[in-house]
Amino acid sequence: MSSTLLYNPINPSTTLYSRTPFLIPKDFPADLCSPNQKPLSRNPENGFSKKFTTRAKAAGGVVETARAEPPSKEKKKMRVLVAGGGIGGLVFALAAKRRGFDVVVFEKDLSAIRGEGQYRGPIQIQSNALAALEAIDMDVADEVLSSGCITGDRINGLVDGISGNWYVKFDTFTPAAERGLPVTRVISRMTLQQILARAVGSDIIINDSNVVDFNDDGEKVTVTLGSGQSYEGDLLIGADGIYSKVRKNLFGLTDPIYSGYTCYTGIADFVPADIETVGYRVFLGHKQYFVSSDVGGGKMQWYAFYNEKPGGVDDPKGKKTRLLKLFDGWCDNVIDLLLATDEDAILRRDIYDRTPTFSWGKGRVTLLGDSVHAMQPNLGQGGCMAIEDGYQLAMELDKAWAQSIETGTQIDVVSSLKRYENARKLRVAVIHGLARMAAIMASTYKAYLGVGLGPLSFLTKFRIPHPGRVGGRVFIDIGMPLMLSWVLGGNGSKLEGRALQCRLSDKASDQLRTWFSDDEALERALDADWFLFPIGDSTAASETIFLSRDEKNPYVIGSVSHANVPGVSIAIPSPQVSEMHAKITYKDGFFYVTDLRSEHGTWIADNEDKRFRVSPNFPTRFRPTDVIEFGSDKKAAFRVKAMKLAPKATNKEGEKEVLQAV
Repeated sequence: MSSTLLYNPINPSTTLYSRTPFLIPKDFPADLCSPNQKPLSRNPENGFSKKFTTRAKAAGGVVETARAEPPSKEKKKMRVLVAGGGIGGLVFALAAKRRGFDVVVFEKDLSAIRGEGQYRGPIQIQSNALAALEAIDMDVADEVLSSGCITGDRINGLVDGISGNWYVKFDTFTPAAERGLPVTRVISRMTLQQILARAVGSDIIINDSNVVDFNDDGEKVTVTLGSGQSYEGDLLIGADGIYSKVRKNLFGLTDPIYSGYTCYTGIADFVPADIETVGYRVFLGHKQYFVSSDVGGGKMQWYAFYNEKPGGVDDPKGKKTRLLKLFDGWCDNVIDLLLATDEDAILRRDIYDRTPTFSWGKGRVTLLGDSVHAMQPNLGQGGCMAIEDGYQLAMELDKAWAQSIETGTQIDVVSSLKRYENARKLRVAVIHGLARMAAIMASTYKAYLGVGLGPLSFLTKFRIPHPGRVGGRVFIDIGMPLMLSWVLGGNGSKLEGRALQCRLSDKASDQLRTWFSDDEALERALDADWFLFPIGDSTAASETIFLSRDEKNPYVIGSVSHANVPGVSIAIPSPQVSEMHAKITYKDGFFYVTDLRSEHGTWIADNEDKRFRVSPNFPTRFRPTDVIEFGSDKKAAFRVKAMKLAPKATNKEGEKEVLQAV
């Protein structure tokens, strides 16, 4: 018999378990145009016509105006000005370019990651948006798809934030596969922006430029940049974000609407035990919720939402500490991810959106993406809607141009913009509303009767399921498949230039359908090492125990070592640990503990805080996050963990904390 007692790694493996690489994008091209360079022009070789430049005195300095010659029918159609080089603006620019339009994109800082900063990183691109990209440019879509991390081929859904138990599982694979659409992915925002910018072309994008004003005279639109320069085109598309200057000049200044939630976000070098089976999870709680997603390369992205007034500021280096307090008592999946995140990788922002409006534009000017329908991130459809906008707008302009050629009349720009707006309003408004509803549902969730009831909160100890939780699950079970089918299906069957076909790379596990209905099959699929971590006021147990899946070698727990008993002996010197106390075995994918008629018993506390004594001589199954106590005094208590990487040694001063201990 082996007398090796405990697991204490010296050189833990650094192997990263990942579905796809996490790409670190190269620097953006240095030749992106700047307003300090020559005004934009093209020649017959590169596509732009000759330009006429005029200089005139104006308030604030000299204004330089670039005006293109009338376009030829063979070479190009008309000049489209785009304010904003984010995802929506670049997708539209690409779609318009592919349809032969003369496009100019103005972006104040293309090299910067828009929004929250560098740790905002990945963005979820769902099936509906990926299909639109394929219809716009198959080569670009291929690059995006190959650069992303597939999450739609696994289990996704809602779980209880405290226990970690599944509430509802989402099937995002079937709606895509049945309609011949790509499966949902996440990709670095910087990588996506770089792919799109490269495809649009540095000759089209004017970097370091910011549209601050425009004039629509009914025939042309002239935009004014922050530098004082002016550019003229046939129409203007405002894709300059939630604080759009184009929108302000169209409809006046209106403030975005605060959602009621502040959001912390971060990316951690962390690989969950169930990385092969779970893509993303939403952890539900009362007035707070937490989202985690695999983003590839051994990294996890997370969002923590908390209901409070806007404008809050954290103490220096205080974000992580506050989050651990806010989510104290939540399941290991949440706490471990927070502990694994560096303080400097955590960012905070207040969540705002804009209520959908019936007016998207006026005359030769319209809006696209966040500038007109900024939405909360709860469905992951903000960027997707902007991509759909870009496809629809380019298609309507192309149809208008074709009609003008056929009839020999001037292209009706205003009518084409109205057709685009009318085609998008209803779908965008519904998804915008669903995103708001998702936030309400996620934050008003109550697992048990008594949650949020103040003086009556003592009722939670009885673990009586909250009626809303039960009723909500019935509603979600019925409504969620229909909603996902419509959202993810999008306009897939109406996309011109795209065949309805699935990709060979978008293949899910044969067990996916089983995992949706069988939690035990989902646990059996865990490809991770199991450990017992000493916790709480445990004084007798101070080291981590590694559990082997060897069915022929059980672990025998007692107050002394047993050299003559088959298996691995683990000695825990504690007053309530019997000489031969318990045995841990592995069989058919599960671990079991058997109490060997010990005096003080073996106890298990599950993830819902239900504590019970194990029946003597009867194998009792335990699960990750359970607590096993040898004796009733909690001096030999261990938390069960399933992990991809070997844990760091515990109880050493200065050691970086990576796991939850209670």
